[in-house]
Amino acid sequence: MGLHPMNLYENELYREDLMAVAGAELPWEKLSGKTLVISGGTGLIGSFLADVIMTKNQEGLHCTLCVLTRSPERAAERFSAWREDKALRLIWGDMNGEIPETIGRADFVLHLASNTHPVQYATDPIGTITTNVIGLQRMLDFATDRGAERFLFASSNEVYGENRGDVELFDEQYCGYIDCNTMRAGYPESKRCGEALCQAYKAQKGLDVVIPRLTRSYGPTMRMDDTKAISQFLRKGLAGEDIVLKSAGTQFYSYTYVADAVSGLLWILLKGKNGEAYNIANERSDITLKDLAALIAAQAGKQVVFELPDGVEAAGYSRATKARLDGRKLRELGWESRYDISMGIERTMKILGQITEGRR
Repeated sequence: MGLHPMNLYENELYREDLMAVAGAELPWEKLSGKTLVISGGTGLIGSFLADVIMTKNQEGLHCTLCVLTRSPERAAERFSAWREDKALRLIWGDMNGEIPETIGRADFVLHLASNTHPVQYATDPIGTITTNVIGLQRMLDFATDRGAERFLFASSNEVYGENRGDVELFDEQYCGYIDCNTMRAGYPESKRCGEALCQAYKAQKGLDVVIPRLTRSYGPTMRMDDTKAISQFLRKGLAGEDIVLKSAGTQFYSYTYVADAVSGLLWILLKGKNGEAYNIANERSDITLKDLAALIAAQAGKQVVFELPDGVEAAGYSRATKARLDGRKLRELGWESRYDISMGIERTMKILGQITEGRR
């Protein structure tokens, strides 16, 4: 099940989120008259970011946005509100192939494309790795060839691995344990390799790079067929069904509402220091999986029930039991989150619920 884009754009809460991020006190002038090239532009983060840039264009930003996609038809449907706007260019491209020459200018290049949920890790481990490494290298070469001002690689909280038990929060220097000799290691290890590749291009090619490390992100732009636990919980709640918990639920993680994730990403893009990684995290959105399930169940007026995962799902699950990120470094740049986990969940369910109701 996907979102009907016009219903999303017509949703008051979604428009409010877009305006809040577009109204952030950032040096937007750096993007004025420039061209942004984004991979993964139809994903949870990328689509919201694209909507923010196009919203800002309505205020005179004059930024051209090139969205690379393997499905221009789906992208055209997703961005239907901007169908007649020539500032948005939807370009067919496969990150593991050649970047289309038709793009031309590229002042800022953002690699957001990635397999991001457990079933993808389990059923397409090769694609998971190649997008994070080979696809990234294609984008880095493209950015270097075009003389891009800045390159952004969207990394993940998974680079930290498993908590060694020595800290409560992961800062940007922390490095926990990953058993690299497993199929599930493909995602975190390829993100680690991707970060190292960015540093190599900085050192050898002189490319300006920044690396946001995203936590488990969610919001109304998420795909409803996503298999992450939070997506499954939300899907059940929106359908008026009990929330299914497939573990004891003691995992303690950081989460980020999409509007906060994108505002953090923009802060890093426009104010971050060359070569630095930044956690986009807010302790008010840290929660155990069982409490998250209970929170969504309460919003939906349902209960939490336990069920064993099937083999494919279990193979894709993270083994980390505690993965909370320290967001102080990004806050020192002036970024602040707007939503805690309760507010973000309530907002997500309201927007998606209103869209569902609007279809009837």
